[in-house]
Amino acid sequence: MPKKSVIDPRPGWDDYFMEIAQVVAKRSNCSRRHVGAVVMRDNHILSTGYNGTPHGVKNCFAGGCPRCAGKVKSGSRLEECLCVHAEQNAICQAALYGTSLQGSTIYITLSPCLTCAKLIINSGIGEVVYDGQYEFLDTVKEMFEMSGVKYREYNFKKER
Repeated sequence: MPKKSVIDPRPGWDDYFMEIAQVVAKRSNCSRRHVGAVVMRDNHILSTGYNGTPHGVKNCFAGGCPRCAGKVKSGSRLEECLCVHAEQNAICQAALYGTSLQGSTIYITLSPCLTCAKLIINSGIGEVVYDGQYEFLDTVKEMFEMSGVKYREYNFKKER
């Protein structure tokens, strides 16, 4: 008699890591947008990060960031923002604790900006999986392609 196939009830790896990134985003102290990032390799978490002000700086939601404290249009006066992006924080946390990110995958709740893309490339991350696009520049895509970093959108809510 043939064996009955067992259906695995657990979430797939993309769902698993993207859902963790969603939870990490809840720690964000930015008053405008909550973004989370999880860096993994071989299905193990290496580092996490969320957007917010640097260590020792008053939280954004408490008035620490002058840009967010004002009524500034989204996408403007970015040079006034004190917040560190989720990807940047995840990479910094790995560096702080001596964890190599070579060949890893980063799951982000929003597509990376140009600065984060440069850090992702130079940190050795090999794949970017993002849920939702926020001005995902063609320049970023071209840099990823030139450097061999894979990228793909994973619509977490749609895939579930």
